[in-house]
Amino acid sequence: MGPFLFWELGVAEKRRNSESIEREIGEQGGPPQDSSSPATPARAKRGSRERRSPLSEHCAPAVEPGEGPAHEAYAVRALVLQGGGALGSYQAGVYQGLAEGGIHPNWIAGISIGALNAAVIAGNPPETRVEQLRAFWEYICAQPWLPGLPLEVLSETAPLWPEPMRVWFDSINAARAVVEGQRGFFTPRAITDLWARFEDPSRASYYDTAPLKATLERFVDFDRINHPKEMRVSVGAVNVHTGNFAYFDNTRMTLRAEHFMASGALPPGFPAVEIDGEYYWDGGLVSNTPLQEVLTAQPRRDALIFQVDLWSARGHLPHNLLDVAERQKDIQYSSRTRAITDYMREQQNYRRMLSELMTLVPESKRNSPWYQRAADHACDARRNVIQLIYRDKTFEGSAKDYQFGVLTMHEHWSSGLEDIRETLTHPKWLAMPGPEHPFVTHDVHRGDGDA
Repeated sequence: MGPFLFWELGVAEKRRNSESIEREIGEQGGPPQDSSSPATPARAKRGSRERRSPLSEHCAPAVEPGEGPAHEAYAVRALVLQGGGALGSYQAGVYQGLAEGGIHPNWIAGISIGALNAAVIAGNPPETRVEQLRAFWEYICAQPWLPGLPLEVLSETAPLWPEPMRVWFDSINAARAVVEGQRGFFTPRAITDLWARFEDPSRASYYDTAPLKATLERFVDFDRINHPKEMRVSVGAVNVHTGNFAYFDNTRMTLRAEHFMASGALPPGFPAVEIDGEYYWDGGLVSNTPLQEVLTAQPRRDALIFQVDLWSARGHLPHNLLDVAERQKDIQYSSRTRAITDYMREQQNYRRMLSELMTLVPESKRNSPWYQRAADHACDARRNVIQLIYRDKTFEGSAKDYQFGVLTMHEHWSSGLEDIRETLTHPKWLAMPGPEHPFVTHDVHRGDGDA
């Protein structure tokens, strides 16, 4: 039980020393997005009409939607993938539904398992992405020792199992992950290594993630990833030495397998990953969602963001210690997303009001330094955040993020596919927000959101 206990302790520590929301999503922003991104010519082709606004280079002028699918009106169509381990196949199901609906993101941002999904999506051509995602998840969910029951048998019989039997079955799969590791993902280290002191920090962990590098290189074309005009890619990690959060972005650097591995290097289970002389851990130690990276990037543009979370802030009161452990994870890993969304909505409303006020300033006064400062903060860009949040099954517990059983993986995938298909039955949710409410959210589980 030693590795199991320490794994749980590592997960519990994951968010304990997080920075405040204001510091995390302040005005650091991101690099200007390449004006030659795929969305730019699409707008020109649609014959959209730009609105005049006294804005600086920090904000691209908002554009009134023209004819055609609603999602094509946005300069940024982003897919934002939260961390959550084995729950990540839910995100793969969501992507399948987006592909079925003809919605292709031009920016994907991920943390932890979200970064691995981002690599597979961005590292393959659109026509093979779903197939490669499926192959990737089938590969890492296979046990490295004795094989499990065939999926066909499990799919037919599992719905008939009483809940205690399903809890027992999932616990066995979680225990196998702890003891055996997962094929092509991580393997347990020798017992003697657990108390050793190493010169190389990348060996200080319970598991070795060296197999993951080969797996990523098998399923991902990194030459394709490093063409940001095809798709912008951002993944978050934490510098172990400085404690600072870092985003690896293909508009600023060449991304390799190590960048994605670093984003998911959760201690003490997984080791730090060395990149250019620095060591990095899982980005979820600071923030488990990359939403703020997309929302604060400059220039600020009209954006449609599919935010795929693996942890729900809503849940039941716990009645035993296992329930407490599960509920603690849910709250820790989901609350920052909600805080970021609320904070950025407020900020964008202020920027919009400032933009309107600036139109009242006479031309003769617009050379004032204070006017120029205001222009740096004003913005009439519009943001539409479509939230897809995984909802727990009644038989799941605190081990759900490292229970990689093939049956569970397919169930998560199906849940994501079902949620996005239901979301896309509401085409008005994809429409450009109006100027009075420039930041809106929608969530299929709570209805029409706040639009």
